[in-house]
Amino acid sequence: MAEQENPAELVDLKLRVNGVTRSLRLEPRVSLLDALREHLGLTGTKKGCNQGACGACTVHVNGVRINSCLALAIMHQQDDITTIEGLAQGEALHPMQQAFIDHEGLQCGYCTPGQIMSGVACVREGHAQSDAQTREWMSGNVCRCGCYNGIVEAVRSVREAQG
Repeated sequence: MAEQENPAELVDLKLRVNGVTRSLRLEPRVSLLDALREHLGLTGTKKGCNQGACGACTVHVNGVRINSCLALAIMHQQDDITTIEGLAQGEALHPMQQAFIDHEGLQCGYCTPGQIMSGVACVREGHAQSDAQTREWMSGNVCRCGCYNGIVEAVRSVREAQG
């Protein structure tokens, strides 16, 4: 639920999320995470620790993964923001989404969107050349269910499929 807002303190901003520009009127202190979840209804991105320590809120900004709980929405008006909702192409899952299913890289699923966003970035960045490297570069994403082996297998399978 959005906190009480003082209309005098609201600013107009536009965010380009998953290829669509959306207009918002928010307090300048609203995090990108809260803008996505509470104001745009994109609830795939999860609020975990809200301190940048768990990675549940990972999104891509201009192709780079960030913890959206640590970023202000107003700072990203000129950026391309991708959330978990923006990965699939219609009914076709992104290969990383499918790999998480195939390799049981999810259990309760709460961390899964952030894990998938980090997995996609990890492969794209070239930081999935080995399981050890994948574990290191995915270490900012915490899974309380302990699905780390399945997550590493999923990232490895996507990296191998992409050559």
